Amino acid sequence: MKTTELAIVGAGPAGVCAALEAASCGVKVTLIDREEQIGGQLVKQTHKFFGWHEKSAGTRGIVISGDLADQVKANPDICFMGSAEALGYFQDDGVLLLETPVGIQKLKPERLLIATGASEKMILFPGNDLPGVYGAGAVQTLMNVHGVRPGKSVLMIGSGNIGLIVSYQLAQAGVKVAAVVEALPNIGGYAVHASKIRRLGIPIYTRHSIKEAYGTACVEGAIIWQLDDNWQGIAGTEKQLDVDVICLATGLTPLCEFLWQAGAEMAYIPELGGFVPLYDENMETTVEGVYVAGDAACIEEASTAMAEGRLAGLAIAYSLGKVPADEFSRKRAESLKELDELRAGPTSGAIVKGLAVMKEQMRKRVSQ
Repeated sequence: MKTTELAIVGAGPAGVCAALEAASCGVKVTLIDREEQIGGQLVKQTHKFFGWHEKSAGTRGIVISGDLADQVKANPDICFMGSAEALGYFQDDGVLLLETPVGIQKLKPERLLIATGASEKMILFPGNDLPGVYGAGAVQTLMNVHGVRPGKSVLMIGSGNIGLIVSYQLAQAGVKVAAVVEALPNIGGYAVHASKIRRLGIPIYTRHSIKEAYGTACVEGAIIWQLDDNWQGIAGTEKQLDVDVICLATGLTPLCEFLWQAGAEMAYIPELGGFVPLYDENMETTVEGVYVAGDAACIEEASTAMAEGRLAGLAIAYSLGKVPADEFSRKRAESLKELDELRAGPTSGAIVKGLAVMKEQMRKRVSQ
């Protein structure tokens, strides 16, 4: 059985930044991901980041992932295990079971960080099992990683940043976007993304949803309709669209299976994406030595996931005796300030509310 000071499951923005921060403090890190490449969702993000220039604003996700990968490869204290699937975590003895290209392996870490990201939410409608119904992330992977168009004409469900960005990328790839539909009264993403696709002539229908998809062997078309105040479709408002792809950008759910296995206390907090582990200001869960960062902790932007990863990596290094107390206190205060600033925008209100619920639940747990 192999051992390591820190095992990180997930080599996306959060996991990589945690690995780099911990390794900079002298921690021996094993970074695990089922993909060959380092970077997670960043490897398919061809758009530029928003925010501060010192926090990668104006840089494309694929460039950021390449830079992070170079840093990992150059660090002798990080062992990257690519094409390795984490199969399970044994709570009793703290062992990870991994499926690797050379067979099944066991890994026993002193500390464990779960940075597994999130899965796409699907919605129910007649015909949603037809070939041609994709999640937005799958469409991004097809186009931006493998260079494959998903189809000729697409209906996008959801006007958050993912839906708007992928719609623009589809148009760039020569795919017709028949429409973007949004159940809410207002567009969910940034106005700049909405303006870009509107300039291309792509209509955005708010207070609309999909009624059904139809086709025999695959999607051949879709019907959308307007919604009333009770989120029910209004008969007589149907529009028929000739599309061969329906792309769902309807939200994400934290991937927390390993945290359930580890015995971490979980709570359903809708503002954070669903069931999430309770964790403290060090990103440590209710199980000592088990940490979380990124979308597995709360559905947010990649820049926030990276900041959480750095905080978790620092806290883990401190718990292993690699960082003096005064240095840890100073750096942690800087990290928490950075996270507060990242969440200070008008679109982060729900996140801040959800984190307040999290903090209150942790306070009650400690006081019991």
